[in-house]
Amino acid sequence: METREISVEKLLGIIEEKDRRIAELEQQVQWFMAQIRLAKHRQFGASSEQTSVEQINLFNEAEATADLTAPEPLLTKVKTHYRKRTRLTTDKLPEDLPVEVIEHELPENERVCPDCGGELHTMDRETREELKIIPAKAVIVRHVRHVYSCRNCQETSEHTPIVKADMPEPVIKGGFASPETIAHIASQKFMMASPLYRQEQEWKQNGILLSRQTMSNWLIKACEDWLEPIYEKMKFRLCGHDVLHGDETVLQVLKEPGKTAQSKSYMWLFRTSGEAKHQIILYDYQPDRKHTHPVEFLKGFSGYLHADGYDGYHKLPENIIVVGCWAHLRRKFFDALKTLPKDKQPDSNAAKGVAYCDKLFYFEKQFALLTHENRLKELERLSRPLIDEFYDWIRHLNALPNTLLGKAAHYAQSQRKYLEGYLLDGRLEI
Repeated sequence: METREISVEKLLGIIEEKDRRIAELEQQVQWFMAQIRLAKHRQFGASSEQTSVEQINLFNEAEATADLTAPEPLLTKVKTHYRKRTRLTTDKLPEDLPVEVIEHELPENERVCPDCGGELHTMDRETREELKIIPAKAVIVRHVRHVYSCRNCQETSEHTPIVKADMPEPVIKGGFASPETIAHIASQKFMMASPLYRQEQEWKQNGILLSRQTMSNWLIKACEDWLEPIYEKMKFRLCGHDVLHGDETVLQVLKEPGKTAQSKSYMWLFRTSGEAKHQIILYDYQPDRKHTHPVEFLKGFSGYLHADGYDGYHKLPENIIVVGCWAHLRRKFFDALKTLPKDKQPDSNAAKGVAYCDKLFYFEKQFALLTHENRLKELERLSRPLIDEFYDWIRHLNALPNTLLGKAAHYAQSQRKYLEGYLLDGRLEI
């Protein structure tokens, strides 16, 4: 009897373990299916993250479709008319482009009427236009400075004063580059994506032997002497603002000392906010993503910094208040929404999460023309209660941690302090 009870207990244990394993595998299958649907959406679906009216209607259709900033339309009577079909084109030439006129006339001895032999006169003109491109022209600019002396002092005095005419210093001391040449090389490389070896070939075709090494030296030296001081001055002004935005993105750098070509480097970006009269955008290259880089860059700055949920921004000094981004949170709910079958999307929790975010963004649109003081009042009156309602909903949301919905809910909870930051000041953005 005792042996039989032991075997039953073992059997029940095996069944429970299998049930647990089956449930675990079912969760994994659901997760993999969600990833497949999300991957398909990203590959084949629209990149826009717009939601349908049905999802927004979880709140109020009238508010969702209204725009309080739009003026009332004027009622006018329009007569029936027919619209002439015109050919649409994206080609456009500047109106102030110089015009070269070429007159095509008959020689005087051919201006004779073929019937009566009388003199022909111009009765009309036919005109056509064409775009003429004149290739860039290279010239040598020879600076000749005159040096003056006094003939009277030469004859009568022991000292002869010498006076030199003013002459601008070269853009690179000891070099033969002009500001125009360096600007051309830089714009071709950084704006038109033409590498220096290709520019070297282009110079050679024009009979000018200018090596890529020389061009590289010119770019580096010009940046050190002329652009870095401007950059530092812009950085000083940037850090003098009260509201900034920050972000970083991955890039690969070839032949960087101590790193493989496949390793990640980072370009950090810092810029002024919408409330600034003069916008400043600065990039800061760093070989890694350590939190010390924004700390170092933002020395001297005190105020609000808009950023994503990267933990490195949360290690900034206390005089910098990090403001989170609701667009990042909305995207997580949107990704969870797109993994669901279409018939289950409208009534899903993911759709409700998107709708909460859309409602907050709708409020922002309505507050756009308000002063900072009135905007802050409206944020307290409308946005804060909705955010409290949203987090109350998140608290009662039983989403599995490993699902996209669960990750969105976790992000919302862990980032709440920063996501609510834009309610602190009327100059901040959602």
